[in-house]
Amino acid sequence: MEVIAAKRAHLARLANEGGAAGEQQAILSMEQWVPRPKGPGLRVLLEELAETGIVIKASSFDALAIPHPIDLADRTQVRACLSTITFVEIKAANQPRVQPDFAGFFFALTESEIAAADQLGSRHRVALFNKLTGELLLTSVSEILARTKSMNWQLSVQL
Repeated sequence: MEVIAAKRAHLARLANEGGAAGEQQAILSMEQWVPRPKGPGLRVLLEELAETGIVIKASSFDALAIPHPIDLADRTQVRACLSTITFVEIKAANQPRVQPDFAGFFFALTESEIAAADQLGSRHRVALFNKLTGELLLTSVSEILARTKSMNWQLSVQL
């Protein structure tokens, strides 16, 4: 029974729903953040970004930090505000072992997240969010790599 309970806890921790719930919780905690747009808003945002020479995947961010509300499906508004938008990747933790400074937090950075960080520079941030405590640390890929204690590279494939 203990093994089954441990496996269930492990599956619950890894479930996509849990990650999405953590992202939503983090977004709600930040006044100027909005979830990654869908449909026309996402298409317009990525196209306008590409016009500036920055090509990123939609999967490289979870939220946008915007200084004031804009209609992301309105190309003119997006173009006018694009330089003020920060793209935020959210990594949510729900393990008790994660310490207040996020020591002990194990997570993955994807190739597309790293590429977006390289291209966007200070306009790309990584939000580490502890679902158990509500703590949020806004950092960057380079800051994360500077404090990394261990790294495992892997290749993810879909057949």
